[in-house]
Amino acid sequence: MTKAKWRSVDGIVLLNKPIGLSSNQALQRVRRLYQAAKAGHTGALDPLATGMLPLCLGDATKFSQYLLDADKRYLTCIQLGKRTTTGDREGDVLTEESIPSLSDAELEVVLDRFRGEIEQIPPMYSALKHEGKPLYEYARQGIVIERKRRHVTISDLTLVSRTQDTITLDIQCSKGTYIRTIGEDIGEALGCGAHLYSLHRISTAGYSPENMMTLEEFEVIAEQGYEALDSHLISMDTAVEHFEKVDLPEADTLNMMFGRTVSSPVPLENETVVRMFDHGTQRFLGLGQIKGANLRPYRLVNTSEFSL
Repeated sequence: MTKAKWRSVDGIVLLNKPIGLSSNQALQRVRRLYQAAKAGHTGALDPLATGMLPLCLGDATKFSQYLLDADKRYLTCIQLGKRTTTGDREGDVLTEESIPSLSDAELEVVLDRFRGEIEQIPPMYSALKHEGKPLYEYARQGIVIERKRRHVTISDLTLVSRTQDTITLDIQCSKGTYIRTIGEDIGEALGCGAHLYSLHRISTAGYSPENMMTLEEFEVIAEQGYEALDSHLISMDTAVEHFEKVDLPEADTLNMMFGRTVSSPVPLENETVVRMFDHGTQRFLGLGQIKGANLRPYRLVNTSEFSL
């Protein structure tokens, strides 16, 4: 049997990542289903974590950084009373301490410390790199690397439920936030220690969780062929929807396709980045940047098959 060739396919897939797979393992499985020549994920989820993992195929990879930088929302269950080597339930238990008896009001006082702009020290068990190696590789060798504190913003932190030894939180946060660290820090604030029991990413960059699909669902659709799979691709321009949209007339579209600077169709502040579309076909051309009275190419999609 002849092996299928990799193909050019552009768009974003919203995968509901299962527990137990790394983000790259999940990416490669979806990539093979699409036979996409180029693919990348946008913000790794630990194997323990589940939920929304946007996958960029083809030209969509050019805009993946904007999804990496986007705010995210998580549902997490924190196990109180036990500290672990990894900060989650996959690690060995380091300490066990009694859990203080707190009213909901008293717990809210503690949780309020973690709302708004806060400081975090990234955990050793993370993909953050030091001298080209992720920190978790050092951690597995028992090596501790000094990490700088970072500022992150917790725009919302809601107590969903609690038991005698767990609390479940709904957290909306800025990029670079380590939910594992929030869990551990809450445990320290309560004086009993804690670790992350589960983590589910509800959404990122405003994408609706209703548009997520599981690997199994993608596999079933793949049996119907590429056309069925491609119908579930989300347009790549959704990754940059926060930029203002500008439409280019046909002549300017042609010039932009060849990487040429054109006159700006709208008066905007210098250095402003915009989303560019061909006025007639409404095809997404990529990003442009205002330079004085001109608009220059900033990050273009492949227009080799573009027809007006």
